[in-house]
Amino acid sequence: MTTNVPQPAVDRMVEISGHPAVVGVTPGQSDLVPLTALSWARAVGAPMIHFAYADVSRFVVEERPDGTVSHAPIDPDTADGTWHEARDLLHAQLSRALTGADVPWRLVYLAGRPDRALTHLARAVDAAILVVGTRAPGTASHLRERLEGSVALHLAHHQHRPVLTVPLAVVDWTATKAPWR
Repeated sequence: MTTNVPQPAVDRMVEISGHPAVVGVTPGQSDLVPLTALSWARAVGAPMIHFAYADVSRFVVEERPDGTVSHAPIDPDTADGTWHEARDLLHAQLSRALTGADVPWRLVYLAGRPDRALTHLARAVDAAILVVGTRAPGTASHLRERLEGSVALHLAHHQHRPVLTVPLAVVDWTATKAPWR
């Protein structure tokens, strides 16, 4: 059985000039991710940066043409208003990091799998690039990546836009044991 999954091709390229960036962010993440995206946007004259957080504890009810979604909690016993607090904290985090930014930006609160949510938003806003950070150092992040997979890797394999991955921690090449073993 063959499927007609659209493949990367010259005719599917999104011109960099005049197109926005979509940036995956998470609460408490390093400012390196939004500041790298801002630097890229300045360099190419991007008209907008769409920062996005995909809440995996929620599911998409409806995808809208502008890339936003309506969503609901996976657990119906969860208080539905708690996502507002997370969104507001993330917006404050970005506002601090992007003080004086000369490129317009917005935060979009998404739901579900981050790779799928970011791909939907990128398609909706006709983004030229997706920007994501590497996993944060630590055992919990390492375990989560083992179970769920790398968002950057999923993006690179499941959509046609370039993915810029911002390193948040590096491995010492001289170390005798690599942290992923």
